[in-house]
Amino acid sequence: DKYLPRFREGAISGFALTETDVGSDPRKMRTTATPTEDGKYYLINGEKLWCTNGNIADILVVMAQTPPKIVDGKEKRQISAFIVETNTPGFEVAYRCKFMGLNAIENGILKFNNVKVPKENIILGEGQGLKLAFITLNTGRLTLPAAVEGMSKWCLWVSRKWAAQRKQWGVSIGEHEAVASKLSYMATTVFAMDAISYFTSFMADDKSQDIRMEAAIAKLFCTEESWKIVNEAVQVRGGRGYETGPSLRGRGKPDYPLERALRDSRVNTILEGSSEILHLFLAREALDFHLKKIQVLFSKKASLSAKLMAAVSAGFSYLFWYPKLFIPSFSGSGLVKPLNKHVRFIKKTSQRLGRSLFHRMAIYQQKLVNKQNLLNRFIDIGMYLFAMACACSYADSLYNQDQPKENSVKLADLFCQQTKRKIAQLFKEVSDNSDRSSYSLSKKILAGDYDWLEEEIIKGND
Repeated sequence: DKYLPRFREGAISGFALTETDVGSDPRKMRTTATPTEDGKYYLINGEKLWCTNGNIADILVVMAQTPPKIVDGKEKRQISAFIVETNTPGFEVAYRCKFMGLNAIENGILKFNNVKVPKENIILGEGQGLKLAFITLNTGRLTLPAAVEGMSKWCLWVSRKWAAQRKQWGVSIGEHEAVASKLSYMATTVFAMDAISYFTSFMADDKSQDIRMEAAIAKLFCTEESWKIVNEAVQVRGGRGYETGPSLRGRGKPDYPLERALRDSRVNTILEGSSEILHLFLAREALDFHLKKIQVLFSKKASLSAKLMAAVSAGFSYLFWYPKLFIPSFSGSGLVKPLNKHVRFIKKTSQRLGRSLFHRMAIYQQKLVNKQNLLNRFIDIGMYLFAMACACSYADSLYNQDQPKENSVKLADLFCQQTKRKIAQLFKEVSDNSDRSSYSLSKKILAGDYDWLEEEIIKGND
């Protein structure tokens, strides 16, 4: 009643979580909220970084440490979310950051010096700040797939127009195979992004669904692929893709600002969970099924009897679970040809993925968590299978609605063909890779053994 009408009237909001040394690990948060003696207020002290709209916000949601609580004899850190009005004494906009792109964004350093906030401004309750962040995280992540999909469609439009218009060696550049393959990649990938965005958004509307993994996969796939698409669009457009929109306009040419799109889109694989963090999150979710069964076996505190019981329980569980990964599926998908063959591939490959992950779990056990490159390959395989499933389902639904019917099917079919080759390569790299050599070399690089490679350059200040 107090704050939401203000947003309708034009008030600007921001979300203050990140700090200089706090990104994806909020346990390092230093901003504090200390209750006053009368218990009616909290005094917030600290500094926040990269808060979108923070520099011009009227109202902020600020994450801060509140006094810890003792749970089961142990001290438990509490992070709480506060509604803070920026006209409160002690609040200061200290700096406006500038970035590679997004030049109009108001984003910077915010300082809090004894900012007095009423106790009733805590959202959900004391210690519930991270819960609030996780509640809003999924839908926040789903804004990225939709946004980058729109940008990718625009890149496809610009590329198609230019590829048809620009002539080289007597024909349009779109008729040359090198450019033609870029156009088909853009079109099929945009179609898959469309399918993923619709599907995950539909899931988000169903409040009974847990969409943590689907939201993460959607964000990961769409932002990574959109970056490739805008890069390809710049390449298709050539020098005009590298030239700024105002410069093109100044000399009387169509001012498609692809270079701006390239700069602006680079951040999409970083914000709302970087690609690396999303890989890690998805890997932990995938391993959780196995780790819950065997973690007692490696616990130093667990008794011998507890370990024996855990081993027996895990053995029985895998006795029924593992054989299912070899049973072929004979049921039809019900989708239009040739999509049904891709659905069979998805089912068969999902089983293979489960087996491969289990085998590596058996080899590395708890150490598998640290094999990030290996896990990333498994996650990418699962991500591509998810994208294929969405594309096939979406194409089949469009086939039964739109004319001409074959267009959507052709897009999904080619996307699946292209993606199958990526999956085959990832499976190959599970066993045939240079991860160990690469990691060994990187340790020597960090130690300075290869600093001679950095000679003959003008070095900036540290």
